[in-house]
Amino acid sequence: MALGERLKESRINKGFSQGNVAEYLSISRQSISKWENGNSYPDLDNLVKLSVYYEVSIDELLKENQVLKKKIETNELKIQENYRKLDFIRGTSENDEGLMLLVLSILSFLIAPLGLIVSPLLIIRNKKTNTLYKVVYIACICCIAFNLFIGYGILSDIFGWGAVTVEYLGE
Repeated sequence: MALGERLKESRINKGFSQGNVAEYLSISRQSISKWENGNSYPDLDNLVKLSVYYEVSIDELLKENQVLKKKIETNELKIQENYRKLDFIRGTSENDEGLMLLVLSILSFLIAPLGLIVSPLLIIRNKKTNTLYKVVYIACICCIAFNLFIGYGILSDIFGWGAVTVEYLGE
């Protein structure tokens, strides 16, 4: 709250008119009006007289209301947070790729070597604004693990890893 607003509020709280205050200070009513509108400011002598006449401290007239200032800051932070949430919601409805990414990750299960290439790309493409973004991550990680397992099986068949031959040593 500005000085002019506090002067006006203090005057109204005491039930004085601008004319009463002007008469007390021996100045024109227009000067009081200018002070209250913020077009000019009272000098120090008049400020002391006003504080006595309004029965408020000079400190109260000059300092901003800290409680009100804190409330305004808190409200501004809440408004910004709500705007961020609204932007998040709007982003979700406009460009939701969650279902498409989930279908691609499930399809990459079917072709073993392709899943090792496609799944990391899907993880990179996935965004928090997608409705199924956690499910897509889980599906891609499972796909990578499955493709690694299948790939190991294919390579072990090709190179003969784990093949056991038994020789008969008896008669």
